Amino acid sequence: MTQWPATRAARVLAALHRIGWQTRRMRGSHRVLMRAGWPDYVWAFHDREEIGPRMLARMARNTGLEPSDL
Repeated sequence: MTQWPATRAARVLAALHRIGWQTRRMRGSHRVLMRAGWPDYVWAFHDREEIGPRMLARMARNTGLEPSDL
């Protein structure tokens, strides 16, 4: 069992902004996020979309997001 709960995309994006990610550019629903010391991360979710535990775990490996950040 994973420690990640299913969460709305808007909440996850807000958590990413809180831990230092910034939107570099945006085109349609795709955003390229940037943070010093990390490779850019492409965010392609709509705000009301629900992100499941597996995707959140994968996202955490690429962004440094922790369950406590949500």
